[in-house]
Parts: sequence; C-alpha cells; structure tokens
Amino acid sequence: MTGTTGSTTGSRVRDPISGDLKTTLRALKLGKMLDTLPERLALAKQRQLGHADFLELVLADEVSRRETGSAALRARAAGLDASMRIDTWDDSAAVHYDRQLWGELTTLRFVDGSNGALILGPVGTGKTHLATALGHIAVRRRYTTVMARADKLFKRLKAARLDNSVETEMRRLSHVQLLIIDDFALKGLDQIETADFYELVVERHRKAATVVTSNREPGEWLAMMADPLLAQSAVDRLVSAAHVLIVEGESYRTRQRPTIHPDNDPTTGAVTGTNEGRSL
Repeated sequence: MTGTTGSTTGSRVRDPISGDLKTTLRALKLGKMLDTLPERLALAKQRQLGHADFLELVLADEVSRRETGSAALRARAAGLDASMRIDTWDDSAAVHYDRQLWGELTTLRFVDGSNGALILGPVGTGKTHLATALGHIAVRRRYTTVMARADKLFKRLKAARLDNSVETEMRRLSHVQLLIIDDFALKGLDQIETADFYELVVERHRKAATVVTSNREPGEWLAMMADPLLAQSAVDRLVSAAHVLIVEGESYRTRQRPTIHPDNDPTTGAVTGTNEGRSL
C-alpha cells in the first residue's frame, strides 16, 4: 500500500541550528554555545520565551561557562588540586570538627579581615582537602591565591637565591591575598627555612590571610625550627591572628581506597559467587 512503507526518506530530524549560525558563533568565539543551544531552543519553545528572555538565557550560560573555565585555570595556577573542593568533601566521613567554625571559614570573612586559619589534626583526616576547598572558594571570588606544601615552598625559596630572584618571590608570597601552607612542620626547618618562614609571617601579619595545615600543635613547631627566637616570634604572630580548626577521627583517606567487588576472588580475579537468581 502506498504511503504506508517504513521509508525514512524526508523524515530526518532537522538540525535546529543552521550552518550559517554555527559559523557566525564560531567567528565571534562563541562556539561553546553550540553545546547547549539545542536544549535552550527547546526550553524557549516550551516556555514560550520572548526574544529578549531567550537572549538573556543563552548569554548567562556563556558567562557561567567562561567563569567556570577561568576559575579552573586560576585554581591550577594557584597550585590547587582540582578534586579537593567543598562539593567533593565526603561529609559522612568519620572525622569531627567544629562545623560552625568551618561554616564561618567558608565565608572567607577571615580573608577580608587579613586574619588566618590553622587546620590541625592527625595524619589523613582531610586537613589538606579542607584547606584546598577554601582555596577554590577564594579563586572563584577572584582573590589572589597560592597553595604549596611547606617543604616545596621553602625549597623554591632556596632555589630563588641561586638566580637572585628570592626578593621577587618573597614579595609575591607576602602580598598574595590567601597563602595556604600545607603539611607545615612535617619535618624540621633549617636556619634558612626558619628565617624564610619568619619573614613571610611578619610581612603578612594583619595584612593578608594565611592558612596553615599541620599534624602538630603550634607549641610543637618551635622544636622543629633551627632558630628558637625567630620561631617563637613567627608562631606567636601566626597564632594570635588565626582561627584554629581541629580535625579529629579516622583517616579520611581510607574512604578513598579502591574496593574489590565481593564476587571477585582478589587473588585470581575469578568470579566466586553464583549466578542463581540473577538476570544475565
């Protein structure tokens, strides 16, 4: 019978975006709009949006997309781990800390007030994740931010002495709005490292925000530094202007270990369970 065949001739779904529009968007550096434009067109039709409302919608998408990309670049330049954000923190982890104080820290009012924060606790409880999350919030709000592990930071300053750029590097670290020093006092600081730490703390005291993570109490830091007088002076300044968040409990890292499927033999990889009652 005519007209009842399964032919698909002429029944192809029409691309809602013309070739000319695609070319124009790419010429204007708006090619990323093409990823979401079909969905937005469908939404506009469904909600019967006017031209101005539709234009506002797609331009807001583009602003959001560009800001996300820009924040990611700034976070990478700041030395922040992309996976350690506030939305990736496992809130069900068996660690304990002052939630009210943590909420206050996430507002970054301490950064505006040129204060600081010490995140202290046993190894593996998630201190680095929390500090990094603060860094990501700061980056999204366009605060200048630098995060570095303590040993690498001091090593970088030592290397800068070799090419006479140490003053430039120290000036940069002294004026960044948020400096995050991770794993401080994990090992002892020699005379040069102690002096550099002292200078950083003095230059930043009440002028810029510093976050330090450590598995040692500030009182223990003194014995880890080569010059007791510089150490006492630096630690006193740092502690006097800092919120202290204590993180305690089981190791947060144990929740990130790879798991083995219960039906797999861990030595041979063979399936040890039965298929009874299962749909294959």
